[in-house]
Amino acid sequence: MKKLVFIAIITSLAMTGCTQKESEKKVGSPDKKVTAENIKLATCNINVGGIRFTKSKNGGENAVTLLDDTLKFVAGPQTDYFRSPDGSVVNSSAVIFTEVDNTKPFTFTAKVQPDFTETGTYSAGVLYAYENDTHCQKLCFEQDEYGVHRVVSVRTIGTSDDNNHQAIIGPWVYMRLSSDGTTLGSYFSENGEIWHMARLYKNDFPEKLLLGLSSQSPKDDAHTCYFTEISLKQEAVANFRIGKLNEE
Repeated sequence: MKKLVFIAIITSLAMTGCTQKESEKKVGSPDKKVTAENIKLATCNINVGGIRFTKSKNGGENAVTLLDDTLKFVAGPQTDYFRSPDGSVVNSSAVIFTEVDNTKPFTFTAKVQPDFTETGTYSAGVLYAYENDTHCQKLCFEQDEYGVHRVVSVRTIGTSDDNNHQAIIGPWVYMRLSSDGTTLGSYFSENGEIWHMARLYKNDFPEKLLLGLSSQSPKDDAHTCYFTEISLKQEAVANFRIGKLNEE
């Protein structure tokens, strides 16, 4: 009998030790939630391309001018959005947003023509998918450190990554964000016909998602970008690897 009690005690202690080790493994796991941060958004009423932009950030409503179906977006000096892995944060870019039902398919497209300058390193025209300041994505037509104009994508989940994509020879590029409610794809095209995927990931944004336009000028006194052929369709691309809509 004493032997049975002794064995039971030893077994209980061993199980307790295993439970503690398993608990310790869970501390600091990659599933830890990111604390949401958000600059208060202002209301606005900007209509272009049949899209109504109703929210703005950092004075975005004052940075845009409508020229028929063209949206002129002027960024102020040293404006950018980036949450660096080293912990530093820049959150000064002006943005305008339209809200979509993220449970339904959508495709947000614009022709982006930045007015690049020699001193405008990292200046860009930008499409946004945005929940808050710690959970969003930028798709940019940007000038890099060598003066090359290229597509760049930045996804932020607590901190921002930074990805350089194809260099673009012409003065403009078409850019696109598309989702079927489950998958979110980012695309670009030099002619509006042949599309290239920049990135693809699970759509982990909430039911209400903000899609936005922005201009940034991290190293220069100002940057002007022109957005034309802006559209928002309630359908996803037909093939997430190719990035074209059914009618294209």
